[in-house]
Amino acid sequence: MPELPEVETVRSGLADLVVGYTVTGVQVFRPSCVRLQPGGEGEFAMQLHGMVLGAAVRRGKFLWFPLVEAEDAGAGEQLPAMALSAHLGMSGQFRMCEGEAPEPHSHCRARLRLESPDGVRTLDFLDQRTFGYLVAEPMRATPDALPGGHGSALAAVPWTVTHIARDALDPAADDARIVSRMRRGSRGIKQVLLDQTVVSGVGNIYADEALWAARIHPQRPAHALSASQARGLLAAVRAVMTRALAQGGTSFDALYVNVNGESGYFSRDLAAYGRGGQPCQRCGGAISRERIGGRSTHWCARCQRRLVPRPVRY
Repeated sequence: MPELPEVETVRSGLADLVVGYTVTGVQVFRPSCVRLQPGGEGEFAMQLHGMVLGAAVRRGKFLWFPLVEAEDAGAGEQLPAMALSAHLGMSGQFRMCEGEAPEPHSHCRARLRLESPDGVRTLDFLDQRTFGYLVAEPMRATPDALPGGHGSALAAVPWTVTHIARDALDPAADDARIVSRMRRGSRGIKQVLLDQTVVSGVGNIYADEALWAARIHPQRPAHALSASQARGLLAAVRAVMTRALAQGGTSFDALYVNVNGESGYFSRDLAAYGRGGQPCQRCGGAISRERIGGRSTHWCARCQRRLVPRPVRY
């Protein structure tokens, strides 16, 4: 599943290619891709037609485009009523081509025809595994009056993103609050990292990588982390995702590519994820692999030790 670095790579590509364009045509090839739209594909098309894509914005793994009336498009940033929101699910992709597009790919779920004074472009949403979605939905002001996500100064997020925490690379992220929430409860710390209401944008790959970098076992109970360990883990999350972002994200197959169809290459630098049975790059011990909570999890048994509870004495 695309995580923050992959989604940010897609967002930045879209920002350069489609922002400022007006939606002049909408085709939905698989209605399930707009399953969150109350009125289905008809309402989805109606909400988008004639609207300008005002920005490309991301929080964690979530993408959206504020929808601006054509007559307001040059009036500067203001709080729009609606946004086109997108979640890539496990295999969602945006692919853009100049001019009128050819026959859609077999995995194309929706197509937008875009126009500007510079010409016509076609934006396709592909999704092989069909877990992703598109929805035109209302915007809501952020409670802290700070920008809702990366890519826009607007202090607003779409309705489906209101419960999502700020991500680790967000300048407005409250580190003290994140660290406090990371240390609550008895869940394994990897489960906490994957909880998008604690800190968003982290998925299976970067959770394993950050835990390896911080030398913390993925099943260590959250409450067993000291404040300094939690701060170190948050710093590791940021460092790992920053490095991945610089390399265009992680690609193992054609399910994740950027808007130009190119793969990221951070997979070459992975230290834990996908390296089960191989030697740890830090200590030489074997990387363990186990399915935990339904997810493939990787760690070094030698330098990421799980805490053993002390026996209770009576």
